[in-house]
Amino acid sequence: MNLADSIIVIVADGSFPRHRVPLAAIDEADFIVCCDGAASSLVEYGKEPAVIIGDLDSIDPELAERFSDRIVEDSDQETNDLTKAVHWSVARGAREVIIVGATGKREDHTLGNISLLADYGKLVEVKMLTDTGTIFPVFGDSDSEGSHRQPATSKRQPATSRHSLRNWIIETYPGQRISVISIDSNTRLTASGLRYPVEDLLLESWWTATLNTATGDRVILTFTPARLIVFLGH
Repeated sequence: MNLADSIIVIVADGSFPRHRVPLAAIDEADFIVCCDGAASSLVEYGKEPAVIIGDLDSIDPELAERFSDRIVEDSDQETNDLTKAVHWSVARGAREVIIVGATGKREDHTLGNISLLADYGKLVEVKMLTDTGTIFPVFGDSDSEGSHRQPATSKRQPATSRHSLRNWIIETYPGQRISVISIDSNTRLTASGLRYPVEDLLLESWWTATLNTATGDRVILTFTPARLIVFLGH
């Protein structure tokens, strides 16, 4: 199985989406991977999973029997079901992965799944669609140069005159909500195209560069080598 040219949607076992953007991703998917118990919500929506993966601790027994030919059991307790689904997809050539249903129900799962985007982005082009926005990783470290494929909502630019800085362009619209979160506490960020100025700001906490608004059709992020997660409101 080669998924290189497929639109792959992973449905996590959080709150099933209701907004048109994540629902459209499900409707247009070539291949749907379900995380364990998420199969019930997907079937209720009217779709069938191509694969169900996880430790199978929450799947409905009836569905487990119905889809027994497409279940991948992975009992590894060092990773969650979402990570198992991403790794399974990457191992089969996936170039782009869209994640839905990864938020809601439990805040600890939500926080964990969002932070994991920084790991997934090293492996594959990835974005998470929720009922309120699109979330994706942005990288500025040397490990990602030449290997990370950017999401459609962002674009890497050449380094600035200061060798340690990286530039990214984020496509936006006027009034769009935007937040930037750094996984690394020593990140410094300068951003243009925002309502509230950001100039050489130390992102020592997750909240530091959140709750801003785009003023035009793009936001330019200039930052020291780091792993950033960007939220764009629908």
